[in-house]
Amino acid sequence: MTRQLHPDFEPVIGLEVHAQLLTKSKAFCACSTRFGDEPNSNVCPVCLGMPGVLPILNRNLVEFTIKMGLATHCTIANRSIFARKNYFYPDLPKGYQISQYEEPICTGGFVEIELQDGSRKRIGITRIHMEEDAGKSIHDQGAETLVDVNRCGVPLMEIVSQPDLRSPHEAYQYLFKIKQIVTYLGICDGNMEEGSLRCDANVSVRRKGETRLGTKTELKNLNSFRFVERALEYEIHRQIDLLGHGEHVEQETLLWNADEGIAVPMRSKEEAHDYRYFPDPDLVPVVVTSDWLEEIRTTLPELPTERRDRFLRQYHLPKYDADILTTERPLADYFEEVVRALTPQNDETYKLASNWTMTDVLRVVNTEKIQIADFHISPSRLGEMINLIVDGTISSKIAKDVFEEMLRSKDSPRTIVEKKGLMQVSDEGTIERIVDEVIAKNQNQVEQFKSGKQQVFGYLVGETMKASKGKANPKLVNELLRKKLAHAEET
Repeated sequence: MTRQLHPDFEPVIGLEVHAQLLTKSKAFCACSTRFGDEPNSNVCPVCLGMPGVLPILNRNLVEFTIKMGLATHCTIANRSIFARKNYFYPDLPKGYQISQYEEPICTGGFVEIELQDGSRKRIGITRIHMEEDAGKSIHDQGAETLVDVNRCGVPLMEIVSQPDLRSPHEAYQYLFKIKQIVTYLGICDGNMEEGSLRCDANVSVRRKGETRLGTKTELKNLNSFRFVERALEYEIHRQIDLLGHGEHVEQETLLWNADEGIAVPMRSKEEAHDYRYFPDPDLVPVVVTSDWLEEIRTTLPELPTERRDRFLRQYHLPKYDADILTTERPLADYFEEVVRALTPQNDETYKLASNWTMTDVLRVVNTEKIQIADFHISPSRLGEMINLIVDGTISSKIAKDVFEEMLRSKDSPRTIVEKKGLMQVSDEGTIERIVDEVIAKNQNQVEQFKSGKQQVFGYLVGETMKASKGKANPKLVNELLRKKLAHAEET
């Protein structure tokens, strides 16, 4: 259960998000970036930092980072430079990491998050810069630590927020928004479990009303959205407890232990001067011309917030629906392709498309643990099935059976309905006979209805639909039942 924060203190949080970019080759060499290959197989003298080798910049690294900068309202520098960030670690064979420091490519942007009361808050972005990834140390092999350097040189983009976040929930929302944007842009798959989206959190606390920042700590090993939230809650309460007892917060880097729910000291926190940054002598400055910038700008898709707002305006969906449907770009695309297949196109059919996509489609996607792109029913087929509901060919109940058959068969919805004899019965005489039989068999319920128990009506509707094997037109069933019961009340 989440502990309430002490009313006299407020947290100050900034996030550093590393996004591994979806380029085919590494940042400064031609080695593959493919995840899951045999350890130490995707390497060459350049990404291993052998003497005398020269890096060559991957153009996609630049373009992908510029896309993120544009999507988050950053200023794009027409000139930026790479720097060497010097530190020793077993999985960093070069002894330095190529990054950007004094002259990053993107600065001064923001993203908007939605707070729990429905209002929006702007979170500033200090900078977005390009860099290469380090390798990976594997600690779960008994007494030995193994090193896989496949990840060395994989293109990274680091997104550094302003310290504008004031709660773990805000941090969660910000991280979710960053993931949404990078996946909408198609520049990162956002998979935190595989490490392609990673987050470090800087957190301090101060008494409310103060403007000076407190001593901050850095939390690492946050490889899920929930871990970010839980780790921040833990560290905020730890710092408040220290200050409340007159003790000091030490500036240090902490490692989040998700199993135990605690953060443990890793090392004293480094400052920029500890890394001895200096311009990389092997790489020329990156120059972004106005023509190149505009060319990249034209490739930007509609972003998640804008698409959500358009769904509200264009399709008049409830906000809940629009939020769900625009969570991921492929899901939003699927929904809009369903809509294009609808006849007619109006608020009623838009809501039907939303309901079927959010419930039945996502149920199968989540159960089978597949991507929406791998879902068995194409949007046009789902749209055709919805059209059969709208034109009265099948009932909503029968549509559930048709949907399940569509998962197994490639036949069109209409073909399935015809083969299985599932067409809705809309003949008034046929339905009237069924209604008469239901009323005759359920006189006790009829008497209850006549005495004022209106809820019995639903039971009688259900019995009528059961007697028709779900094929009776529900609208006609309701009309005829009400007519017959009204006549029964008069007699």
